[in-house]
Amino acid sequence: MMKRNFWFSIVIVFFPFLSPGQVAKPTTICNPLNISYRFCLDQPSRREAADPAVVTFKGEYFLFASKSGGYWHSTDLISWNFITSSDLPFEDYAPAVVVIKDAVYFMASSSNGPSKIYKTSEPKAGKWEVVNAAFSIAMTDPDLFLDDDGRLYFYYGCSNTDPIFGVELDSKTFMPIGKPVACFNSNYNDYGWERPGDFNEKLQAPWMEGAWMTKYKGKYYLQYAVPGTEFKSYADGLYIADKPLGPFKVAENNPFSSKPEGFIAGAGHSSTFQDRYGNYWHIATMTISVKHPFERRLGLFPAFFDDPAQPYTYTGYGDFPYRIPQEKVSDPSALFPNWMLLSFNKPVQVSSSLQDHPENNAVDENIRTYWSAETGNSNEWISIDLQKQCVINAVQLNFAEHNTHVLGRLPGLFYQYILEYSQDNKTWKTLTDKTLDKTDLPHDYIELASPVKARFLRLTNVHVPDGDFALSGFRVFGDAPGSSPQEVSKFSAARNPKDRCEVKLTWRPDKSAIGYNIRYGTQPDKLYLNYEVLSKDSLTIRSLNAFSEYYFTIDAFNESGIKKNTKTIHIN
Repeated sequence: MMKRNFWFSIVIVFFPFLSPGQVAKPTTICNPLNISYRFCLDQPSRREAADPAVVTFKGEYFLFASKSGGYWHSTDLISWNFITSSDLPFEDYAPAVVVIKDAVYFMASSSNGPSKIYKTSEPKAGKWEVVNAAFSIAMTDPDLFLDDDGRLYFYYGCSNTDPIFGVELDSKTFMPIGKPVACFNSNYNDYGWERPGDFNEKLQAPWMEGAWMTKYKGKYYLQYAVPGTEFKSYADGLYIADKPLGPFKVAENNPFSSKPEGFIAGAGHSSTFQDRYGNYWHIATMTISVKHPFERRLGLFPAFFDDPAQPYTYTGYGDFPYRIPQEKVSDPSALFPNWMLLSFNKPVQVSSSLQDHPENNAVDENIRTYWSAETGNSNEWISIDLQKQCVINAVQLNFAEHNTHVLGRLPGLFYQYILEYSQDNKTWKTLTDKTLDKTDLPHDYIELASPVKARFLRLTNVHVPDGDFALSGFRVFGDAPGSSPQEVSKFSAARNPKDRCEVKLTWRPDKSAIGYNIRYGTQPDKLYLNYEVLSKDSLTIRSLNAFSEYYFTIDAFNESGIKKNTKTIHIN
């Protein structure tokens, strides 16, 4: 079982009188990000944020996302404050931001005519000025990149036929220098991660979009999103060059960012940035796509440069809690507090339930399904039986918008509730009381100052923004008594000889395991890619590079820990 790490220093210094169960200043996050996703302006009523761009400016962080009516500011990558402005075109998709000297520059997609480029020296104030009122390239999904030598470059593209383009800009006028260069186009016959479908099952051209350039040790890393934002397979591919405009060569480790399963899937159309400690982060678009194809959320994942040719985004257990470090880290294991999922498929009781949205949907680890009470009244509730006394460290409450009619950001959009815990389902104690809270957090994440021991949890509604009291995920994290699973046996891999982008994996399931995480890559010591499944004994992956050989291993996990496999399988 993996070693557990507990950090009490912050709690002791700042919260000396907190009793068990009280909420302290968090040190961890849990995807999807806990921010105020805006209701879209058109029907059906649903929330959206996508195509995120984050920049670090004067040691603080600014997050921009499509169709959000504003942007966010953070000092720690954990808590985000919303900022709005009358100066920026927030209804345009795919914002691009770059820091140049003492200012932040902004632009967004504009495929129907000229776009504008804005700047500010005080982004927290929300005041922006136009620096180019008629950018001359009609484009979608822009990206601005400032090189070390002060030269400015522009990348763009969003098409299922056209390539990703790049061009140099005049750093004073922000106008193109020369003609755009075609950087690369799709090759879905050979690159499985480019194929559309939730499981890359469609052999057809993808949407190539979401360019973002990162420079590291003299190399240029141009990422792009495929195959489509509505798919669980939404991912970022990566090409590498010695010069900003190429020529580009496909990276060995692809997709660069991928999360095809889990509670919420998708990790495409992203931005890669450094925090103030020098750590790289990858903030990505995650998909729900039930009420509308563009019903999306945001996820934040650590990224690493193992060497100049091997950058990767770590998405293993990517919707479990992990900590945001206050120092430079070199390995994903330093971020995982080993709080395991305790709520998967556990018995649930509710005050009421709609026929098409039964109570088990709240614990099935699928954000695309949800439980809904019959009303949004304050007497509606849901409780979980963890079936044994567990140590609880954190809870994530993923509210669903059922029967809502809200459009846009309106006053009174917030959730109020009481979260309680019990040993016997009779005597209840308060875990957190948000009956007076007026913050709009549809994926509310509660990290406890110190863990509690409990078997039962109950969530009671006080107020929802509109519609019915509904949850797509009542997720509990911590530690259950017992041991981690046995090492997985009879693990095998068979590549499809007719389609080398496809491999079928099988294994003997462990009775004590609730899920498995497959780790794989093109080198035996660089298993950067992750694919998590629950309650299965086989998996077909269709996102391989037809020209690469691969190595696979499989880890089992349950409510008590993770058992890493010591063996790898090689396929040519």
